[in-house]
Amino acid sequence: MFVLAVDTSTPQVTAGLVRVAELPGADLATGRVAPIIEELSSAGHVDARAHNEVLTPLIRRCLDDAGLAGTAATAVGAVVVGCGPGPFTGLRVGMATAASFADAWGVPAHGACSLDALALPGGDPLSGDVMAVTDARRREVYVAAYRDGHRIWGPAVMSAAACADAVLEDVPDFDPAALVGDEAKCADVASGFAGALEDAPAPRIIAAYPTPAGLVAAAVAELAHEHDDEGPDADGDGEPDDVPFRATEALAAPAAPLVPLYLRRPDATPPKPKPKSPAIPDVPADVGLSSPEAP
Repeated sequence: MFVLAVDTSTPQVTAGLVRVAELPGADLATGRVAPIIEELSSAGHVDARAHNEVLTPLIRRCLDDAGLAGTAATAVGAVVVGCGPGPFTGLRVGMATAASFADAWGVPAHGACSLDALALPGGDPLSGDVMAVTDARRREVYVAAYRDGHRIWGPAVMSAAACADAVLEDVPDFDPAALVGDEAKCADVASGFAGALEDAPAPRIIAAYPTPAGLVAAAVAELAHEHDDEGPDADGDGEPDDVPFRATEALAAPAAPLVPLYLRRPDATPPKPKPKSPAIPDVPADVGLSSPEAP
């Protein structure tokens, strides 16, 4: 199965083609069929002000590089898009473009948390305790905490200095081995952990943007979580059936509506009503609404 993946939650516009397949056999512990997530082509362009201009050309380049330029409408089985957290304009561009391609091809469009994709860079999780960090502007960061690729805290938006205390309050044994994402912001967050965990070694900083394989892996992980919580109930007994999760089937199934992770209220607000000049007389609401009397 071929999946188009795009992300516009960071200064980098990301696009790529990913192949998803199933390994033979199922994991006996989870009942899941382990997927293979292979990145076939990818392209990125760093310019926070050019998301709208460069995303579609990047998608076309990726389709061409993967040999699907003329057959994408029938070859691509799903679209995955990073839903943030990120800036309003960037997210809208990526999500609208992804939805448009999915609609044109007649395939589902699945959302993925962009921070989750950072914790699953090549489709496989970073081991141990990890924090994903991106720039939220206004001297704040978007952040989430992971343990062996599973999100255990967040996503949230706050100052970099507040991250360590906020995470440790909810997850006292959290000890980050790595911080992944915006390099400068990761360094700021690491400084907070240096003060909170005095005897712990400094975490490794990995400068990265969400990858196509990471986006698809994040979407698959979310679909697997939904399968575990709300699995199919073919026999109607009110309990999920014992059916192994298959990534390709889940990606091909109808998707939930795309929901952006803004984590902030918009800067734009409705304008306040202007005060009425005292020189303008009050006009009764029914003036001009009565019907004229017949002669």
